[in-house]
Formats: sequence, C-alpha cells, structure tokens
Amino acid sequence: MALDKMEDLSLKCTNLRAEVVELEGIPLTQPIYSTWDQVWKFKARPDDLLIATYAKAGTTWTQEIVDMIQQNGDVEKCRRDTTYRRHPFLEWSVLEPSELRYSGLELAEAMPSPRTIKTHLPVQLVPPSFWEQKCKIIYVARNAKDNLVSYYHFHRMNKELPDPGTWEEFMEKFMTGKVLWGSWYDHVKGWWKEKDKHRILYLFYEDMKENPKKEIQKILKFLEKDVTQEVLNKILHNTSFEIMKENPMTNYTMEFQGVMDHSISPFMRKGAVGDWKNHFTVAQNKKFDDDYKKKMADTSLVFRTEL
Repeated sequence: MALDKMEDLSLKCTNLRAEVVELEGIPLTQPIYSTWDQVWKFKARPDDLLIATYAKAGTTWTQEIVDMIQQNGDVEKCRRDTTYRRHPFLEWSVLEPSELRYSGLELAEAMPSPRTIKTHLPVQLVPPSFWEQKCKIIYVARNAKDNLVSYYHFHRMNKELPDPGTWEEFMEKFMTGKVLWGSWYDHVKGWWKEKDKHRILYLFYEDMKENPKKEIQKILKFLEKDVTQEVLNKILHNTSFEIMKENPMTNYTMEFQGVMDHSISPFMRKGAVGDWKNHFTVAQNKKFDDDYKKKMADTSLVFRTEL
C-alpha cells in the first residue's frame, strides 16, 4: 500500500490551497468530496472508537490521552507512529500531487481492531455504520472565540486549507459557516442534541484545561478502563501541552514539511483559554457576541470563554 511513508515533501508544493466544494451545505475540500461515496459507506466495527471534534478544538490532545489510556501509559508505545497514522483521519485524503497521498479511509480499513478513528464531520454526515454498530464516540467542543482564533492560525500555516484572508475576513466566514466542515454553531449543537441517544461522551476543552485529571477520569470510565494512580499521573504529564508541543509524534513536524509552515504558526500554538482577547477588537467582540446570542438561543449548551 502506498501509505507506508509519505515522500519527503519538497517546497515545490507551495500552491496546494484546497478547492472547496459544498456537500449538503457543508464546505469540504475537493478530495473529501470526490471520495465521499466511500467515506459514507465506511464499515465501522462495534469496537471502533470515534473521536469527533470541530477542527482545532483539542482533537490531537484527546487522541493522545486516549492512546495513552489504551497503551496503559506506555510512552514508547505511544511514540510508535504519528497521531495521524495511529488514528486515521476518516474523511481526509490528499490526492494531488501523487507524492502527498494520504487516505484516512484506506488507513482505517487496513487497521486491525480495535481502531480509534478521528473525524471533523458534523453529526449528520457521520457514516451510518457508526450508529448501526453502536460505536463509542468522544466529542470535544471548544468555545467559539478561541476555536476561531486557533482555526485562523491553522489556515495561515497549513497550505492544504483555503487561504484564510485577513483576520476580519476569516471571522466573517466563521460566523456565516463558510469554512471547512461548516458552521461551528451547528456542529457543537448537532452533536449535543445526539449525545443522549447514542454512546457519546461530550467533553469541553475548557474543562480539560482547568482540570485535566478529572476529564481523563471521565474518559477512563467511558472506555471502561482502569489505571493505577501512577499511570494516571504519567498520562497527565505526557499529555500536557508543553510535552506534546515538543513531541514529534504529536506536533505534526515529522511529515507534511511543504504543507505546514510552522514558522508562520506552529501546529501546537498556545493551547490556551482566552487567547481570543489578543485578537478581537471591541467592535468585533460586540458583533460576534450579538450574532452568537442569536445562533445559540435554541440550545442548552453553555461555553466558558475564560477560566
């Protein structure tokens, strides 16, 4: 299979900015759109674990916590490969140019059970087999303002994503849902609505920052795993932002060299709650808050924008 190792990505790949196509009103990249039939027909297995998030809401962090739990705190085992190979990114594929090829779908299909799979899909686009097989799903939500800031910087450094334009322009796109994987508001609300009907553990990024131990214990309980206090402390330490930022298996520096420019903004940038205050002007904040109140009026979901 051509997925063993990607070629070293040379800097000739400077113009990779994704073409965006809408699927049922959700903006996706052209490669995702062109492989959608296979994604939708994906065969989940009963022991699959799906980690679902809106992009830049603590996905990699959650993946590392889950892997550390599954490997009983064995750091070496968790460094067996990069995050995006340990946990295939279900819908993501890079089709052109050929040396950049990555197919989360193919990786997932070839992987022995039990699998942990990642997705950014809104709840209505999750392949039906996950529901049919009653798979466990961990969903992580992050407050809109910090999520927006993180997503903006990710677009700046990741040349496979559409050009974000200015901060002001990107904020507008985010508010109107004209960004990849669609509206943040619909995404967090959609998953929230389904959480009691399925085996979904709904977590908040802000809670994970404030009390990581408590949230890791929730994940342990959900996965029906038990670890010693020593292992729990090891998981806590190795999934801290500082450690993960330096870990080449989690910080996305191992591959995608011509795609992600960490000199513009590192993949693991700040991991903070409240960084939005360094980006929003007073006027932007008011506009965002007014719009937010309207869009979130129909949900019991509450987010914290500072700790």
